[in-house]
Amino acid sequence: MFQKFTIASLFGLLLIAGCAPKIRTNISQKYQPLDYNEEVWVLPKDSAGVGLAEILGTVKVGDAGMTTNCSYTVVLEKAKEEARKSGGNAVRVIEHKTPDFMSSCHRITAEVLRINQDQIATLKNVETETDSLIDHAILYIYRSGGAGALVSYNLNLGDSVICRVTNKFHQKIEIRKEGMQELWAKTESKASVPIDIKKGRTYYVRCGVGMGVVVGRPTLDLVDSRTGKVEYIGKKRK
Repeated sequence: MFQKFTIASLFGLLLIAGCAPKIRTNISQKYQPLDYNEEVWVLPKDSAGVGLAEILGTVKVGDAGMTTNCSYTVVLEKAKEEARKSGGNAVRVIEHKTPDFMSSCHRITAEVLRINQDQIATLKNVETETDSLIDHAILYIYRSGGAGALVSYNLNLGDSVICRVTNKFHQKIEIRKEGMQELWAKTESKASVPIDIKKGRTYYVRCGVGMGVVVGRPTLDLVDSRTGKVEYIGKKRK
């Protein structure tokens, strides 16, 4: 009985490990680790203030072979966790591979950074920017090319369809209903993210298609305004 329990437990641990993203770090400088609830800022790839930051090293988060929970939000959070362990309070994604025929995962390489209080204050101001003169929120929806080019799906906010997401898609949408809502899409499976709509705020939603059993599954990521602005403008230029 004990042997069966041990084998079953070992199999379970291997299965869990296989489903988790693969993480590799290359850290050359460490500080006191940050608390688990301390903010780690995400800087866009072309951020002008990176030159003032101290680069502690890099972290790669990707597919372990059987990884299933590997949306952009998940892998970015894993990178933040590694940054905290090294005393870093910011990350900058320098390489991002979206799901394709090789993997259903988002795969990123990020620099682990340490930024000063002046830089943090600037980031906080950008993060909380609102326009009190408009009576609606703005959603920027976009999807780059990649896996599942022939797969499209409806993007829903609560009970309403707000757009049809196709390959290489971008659209600006005005939302007038405030409050916490669910942004979701479904093909053979459902993907959803919670979103707290506030008038005067701008939100960026990155859409995609992950590997599925038959037709592929939707992926949705609510990204920070700095990253979203860079990706959305780049998408429009293509």
